[in-house]
Amino acid sequence: MYLFRPQLLESLADYSRAKFMKDLVAGVIVAIIALPLSIALALASGVSPEQGLYTAIVAGFLISALGGSKVQIAGPTAAFASIVAGIVARNGMDGLAVATVLAGILLILMGVLRMGSMIKFIPYTITTGFTAGIAVTIVVGQLKDFFGVTFQNSPVETVEKLEEFFACFSTWSVSAVAVGCVALVIQIIWPRFFAKIPASLVAVIVTAAMVKLLHLPVNTIGDLYTISTDLPQFTLPTVNYDIVAAVLPDAFTIAILAAIESLLSCVVADEMTGSHHNSNMELVAQGVGNTASALFGGIPATGAIARTAANIKNGGVSPVAGMVHAGVLVLVLVLLMPYAALIPMPCIASCLWWPTI
Repeated sequence: MYLFRPQLLESLADYSRAKFMKDLVAGVIVAIIALPLSIALALASGVSPEQGLYTAIVAGFLISALGGSKVQIAGPTAAFASIVAGIVARNGMDGLAVATVLAGILLILMGVLRMGSMIKFIPYTITTGFTAGIAVTIVVGQLKDFFGVTFQNSPVETVEKLEEFFACFSTWSVSAVAVGCVALVIQIIWPRFFAKIPASLVAVIVTAAMVKLLHLPVNTIGDLYTISTDLPQFTLPTVNYDIVAAVLPDAFTIAILAAIESLLSCVVADEMTGSHHNSNMELVAQGVGNTASALFGGIPATGAIARTAANIKNGGVSPVAGMVHAGVLVLVLVLLMPYAALIPMPCIASCLWWPTI
């Protein structure tokens, strides 16, 4: 049973007030980083903004509490954006929920069957090529919002999006490009001088103020989506043979992708901290987190390398930091979510682009 012992229990054995303060600071900072990214990734996935936060809250808390890494931070990631958008377009939100629950079950089985160590057999070229493919998909998917182009159709596939973008490019907006460029410049320059304050958050605040004060004709989240401040609520999706048969291949894709990305993130974390993760326990936690995320209105989640690295760099030493990050996002959802309506769409595009460049 030691193979399935969460790292939280190991960390609490010698936990202290000093360690809690480190985790508290790191958790708050990671939550600030996760806020704009979670919203942006939800929109890129074709779901509502708050569903990104639901994912970071529910999956983020459970994966930290049950996971095999002391410092892993989980939530929505760019790797799932195009996959989720395709599932929603074909099978609706019920189809996405069923696919994510099935993926969660598969991940739990993978952990129980001790398949976590198989990550070492995946060639580096495959993971590099896969990551590059995700970057291309994200860049193409955000061209529309960055340039303020108005599409005549609503394509789902990457090549179709690119074709539609060029076909409708004459509708591009100078204001949208200006806002997007400001957001990119902030993300490039800000960390050189103020590394402790997340550049993406600064970009969101500055560009939202630009659009509001200068009355720029740029679409914001509030123009396109209804913002909800409701807490995640337990909802059972409609399940029948047809839905399960339709989404089963997607469930395998989500499970394999979640396993690869989360365990790669754990390996990166191990190299940064000099520790060792429990890969099988991590897979079980990923399975539980994804299942719960789907049942509480979220989307697929996995270990986020950038947020995990930020957690380590800001002093996080135990899974408590990830749990604090989820708790802070609950407060944001309840108290500050209406202000998300002011975030310009070109800024969302730049926040997704910059990590991939």
